[in-house]
Amino acid sequence: MSASVPAGELPDVVELETGKVAHGGHVVSRWEGRVVFVRHALPGERVRARLTEDKGSYLRGEAVEVLDASPFRVVAPCPLAGPGLCGGCDFQHVDLAEQRRLKAAVVREQLQRLAGLDVDVTCEPVPGDEQGLRWRTRMQYVDLPGGAHGLRKHRSHDVVEVEDCLLAAPDARDASGAGTTREEVLGHRFDVAGDGFWQVHPGAPTVLVQTVLDQLGPQPGERALDLYAGVGLFSAFLAEAVGDRGSVVAVESDRVATGHARQNLSSYPGASVVRDRVDRWIRRPALRGEPVADVDLVVLDPPRAGAKRAVVAPVAALTPRAVSYVACDPAALARDVALFAEAGYRLTALRCLDLFPMTHHVECVALLTPGADPARR
Repeated sequence: MSASVPAGELPDVVELETGKVAHGGHVVSRWEGRVVFVRHALPGERVRARLTEDKGSYLRGEAVEVLDASPFRVVAPCPLAGPGLCGGCDFQHVDLAEQRRLKAAVVREQLQRLAGLDVDVTCEPVPGDEQGLRWRTRMQYVDLPGGAHGLRKHRSHDVVEVEDCLLAAPDARDASGAGTTREEVLGHRFDVAGDGFWQVHPGAPTVLVQTVLDQLGPQPGERALDLYAGVGLFSAFLAEAVGDRGSVVAVESDRVATGHARQNLSSYPGASVVRDRVDRWIRRPALRGEPVADVDLVVLDPPRAGAKRAVVAPVAALTPRAVSYVACDPAALARDVALFAEAGYRLTALRCLDLFPMTHHVECVALLTPGADPARR
């Protein structure tokens, strides 16, 4: 705590000069010697910020008045994007090209800080949105009385009524719905549970598959693992590439997703699906006696928390010639890249994709191959 401002005596609103962008959709500022993470601001601005949380070592706030604006500030297209309103968008007040530069800066900073790497990063647009809007193919609203629906405020259970979310695609489906939907990617069809995981940007599955295949360059007869495989999106294309002489093992813990994966991969004799937790399956002693003990390629698509040492170490021990890591969180990616470096794998290529415009979220696909990393400090 600041010595000059005791706990419980913080003012409601303070004037701040903002610094660099931080992971999570904030910019960094300081007040009375304490770090403040500020939403709805941009680097290089002077703002009045309402303090929303005191976390002891730092504060959270939101810019309620802009005194000196960044040249990259724009009027948010949605009237519900702002302090105290809908929490779904972090960056509607930011020029779209600048949003991508900020996301690239976050990815680069995380790799520098957590993995000791200096990497040039460019965040690329992906076809399928309308200037950053109308891209969410699945929505999960909160039902309100009278048939209305809404979305939650940032870090709150409070709900804001929303008549028309500008991120929602015209044909967006309810992600909480039951049943099965069918998705098509590059001529392949995939059954997915109505409430199951599927990328929500319409261009995402195609660009992710193409990137993974370009990075790995799978060859006929090779053996591949698809870890956190979901409904088998990457497995299907890997199985097609390695052919009947090759093999693909898809590992997924979700019961419904593995059922769909078996159906989606049923036409590939070399593909098999295992329902298990990846960290448990990959460390089984019996693994060394199974055919997958000799692995050429690995796709890692972990949840937001990352793969962590429990998965990274045994994957590296299998000595694949290449690992393609699909990451929705740059901090988790950087931590896992550092773990791979300990095991002798270097970051060879990185693609940063703007699959979530108007938000702070970003998707990365990293290629890891054996060898010393020339970018490491």
